[in-house]
Amino acid sequence: MDTQALQYLMSAYGQDIWNLAFLLTKRHHLADDITQDVFIKVYQSIHLFRGASSMKTWLLSITRNIAINYMRTAFMRKVTLTSWISSQGVGVSAEKEVLEQSVTEEIWRVVLKLPLKLREVLILHAKYELSMKEMASVLGISEGTVKSRLARARKKVSAYWKEGAAYE
Repeated sequence: MDTQALQYLMSAYGQDIWNLAFLLTKRHHLADDITQDVFIKVYQSIHLFRGASSMKTWLLSITRNIAINYMRTAFMRKVTLTSWISSQGVGVSAEKEVLEQSVTEEIWRVVLKLPLKLREVLILHAKYELSMKEMASVLGISEGTVKSRLARARKKVSAYWKEGAAYE
């Protein structure tokens, strides 16, 4: 792999990889590290890419595996940091912008409350628009498991929303 090809992959998929790493780990600095590690791994092992899936699916799979390995380390199990996700939406008025940001933050809070297994299928489906087959490939599980996890994730999100609406 030459540097031009690597630069192309970084510009085409870098933001998607960082976003997935962040959504899995909930930490900005880890998302940076994971993104860097993904591209190092891709540079070293591009010859192993068989083309059985799309390049995006392959990169997201590598990202997921590296993120999970980071989360399994003893240091990460002992240290828990919380951060808030902010929206960069543009609104017509200040009121509308604040309302949109508030809703976006609330949606992400609900999504980030989900267990990792449910959160990752919901994100791969909603954000990255992967098919069931592609999600199964990225996660290394069957399509049936992907479908059941996605259904459970949707059910939990719905329950969180209903619970929140009951207190308003």
